[in-house]
Amino acid sequence: MDSDIRVLSLETYFRTDKFRVPLKFGSVIVDDSTSLIVKATVENKKGDVAEGWGSMPIMDKWAFPDPSVSHEKKLEAMKEIGMRTCRMLEKIAGKEYAHPIDIMLGNKEEILKIAKKVDKDLKLEKPMPALGVLVSTSPIDAALHDAFGRVNRISSYDGYGREYMKHDLSFYLGDEFRGRYISDYLRPNYRKELPVFHLVGALDKLTRDEVDASDPKDGLPVSLEEWIERDGVFCLKVKLSGVDIDWDVERTKAVAEVAQESLKKRGKEKFFLSVDANEMNVNPEATLEYLRRLKRRSPLAFDNLLYLEQPTERDLHRHMFSMHKVSEIKPVLADESVTDLESFELALKLGWSGVAIKACKWHSSSLIHISKMEHLGIPYSIQDLTCPGLALVHSASLAARSNPIKGFEYNARQYLPFAYPEIQKRHETLFKVKDGKISTESLQPHGLGFSVEGWNP
Repeated sequence: MDSDIRVLSLETYFRTDKFRVPLKFGSVIVDDSTSLIVKATVENKKGDVAEGWGSMPIMDKWAFPDPSVSHEKKLEAMKEIGMRTCRMLEKIAGKEYAHPIDIMLGNKEEILKIAKKVDKDLKLEKPMPALGVLVSTSPIDAALHDAFGRVNRISSYDGYGREYMKHDLSFYLGDEFRGRYISDYLRPNYRKELPVFHLVGALDKLTRDEVDASDPKDGLPVSLEEWIERDGVFCLKVKLSGVDIDWDVERTKAVAEVAQESLKKRGKEKFFLSVDANEMNVNPEATLEYLRRLKRRSPLAFDNLLYLEQPTERDLHRHMFSMHKVSEIKPVLADESVTDLESFELALKLGWSGVAIKACKWHSSSLIHISKMEHLGIPYSIQDLTCPGLALVHSASLAARSNPIKGFEYNARQYLPFAYPEIQKRHETLFKVKDGKISTESLQPHGLGFSVEGWNP
C-alpha cells in the first residue's frame, strides 16, 4: 500500500493542569492531570512526509489504582513507558512501512516488555497493569493515526477500508469477518452534532442553594442546576459510591429530579442517565439490589437510566462474576475490565452487554472493538478521562464517526475548563455546549480532525 507509513520521529511533551474542583470516583479524589502529547513525523511509500498529533491524560489513579505504589512513582513509570515506546518505534517502525493499526498491534508485545523493564528499573512495588500501559502509549497510537491521515490527505477514518489496509478484519477477529473492514462499521461522515454526557461527580453540588463561599468564583456554573441552565445538558453520568446503596439510590433520585425540573424551565423534559460505581460493588447482587431499590424509590430515575458502567471490579478472572441478570434489567458496560480481545470476549461470555470505549485504551483497539460490537448489534459508549485539548477533539471525532449510546462524555469543561485555550479557540464549536450538544463543524478534513498548524505544545 502506497499509503502505508514509516516513523521518522516521535517527540514527547508533558503538561500538567490543576482541576478547577476535585473529582471523586470510587475511593479516589483527583485534583490535577498530566497529559502526554506526542508529535509523530511519518513518511508514506510515495515519499510524502507529514506530522500528526496525539494527546491523553496519563491518569494513573484510574489506570493503576493500587495504593501500595505512590502516585508520583506511577506517574514517573507511565511517562517512562511512553518515552521508551517512542524510542522503540522510531527504531523498529522506522524501517518498514505499515498501516498504523499494524504498527501498534504488531508491536504490542514489545511495548508490554518495555513496561516490565520500567517496572524493574524503577523498582515498582507492583507491576504496571495492562491498562496503565495502554494509557501511557495511547497518545503515540493517536499521533500515528493522525499522521497517517495527514500524509495521505484523507480523514484517518476513511483509511480503514480495502484501499488502505493490507488485512481485513478476519486477521484480527477471525473468519466470521472475512472480507469485512473497519470502514464497514463506521459512519461515512462526521455527525454534525453530538450530545454530551455531563458528569455528576460524587462531590458535585446539585442545586444553586448548595453553592457556598468555598466554591470557585470564576463565572462558570458550580451546581448541576446551573450547568443545565447554561448548557442545556440532558445526558448525565452519575458517579456512585458503590458501597452505600442507600446513598447511591438517593443520589440518583436527586439527580433525576434536578434534571427534570431544570430542563422543564428550558421547555424540555426528556433526559438520560448513566451510572458508574467505578468497580465498588462487591458483586452483581449489590448491583441488582441498587436497581431494585432505585425502581421502587424513583421510577423517574430508573426509567431514564440508559446503562450502568463497570459496577464490579475490573479483574474478570478473579471471581468470574456473571452479569446476565443485571443485563436483563439494564445494559451493563465493561470499562476497565477490557484491555484486549481476550478480555473483551470473556466480558461478553460473562453477560456484560457491551464495552465502554475510550481512546486512552488505544484508537487502534477501539476501532476493532467498535467493529465487533456493531457486527453483533451490541451497545457501547464513548467515555473519556477528563480529556482536555486535543484529547477531547480526538474523543469527539471518534464518537462522531461511530454509533455510541446517545453521545460521548465531555467533562473537561467542568474540571479543566481553562486548559489548552489555544486548542479551544481553534475548535470553538467542539468545546462550546449548546442545548446539551456540541457541533463538529470545526473538525478538520485530514487526520483525526485536529487543527494544529503552527501550534506549539
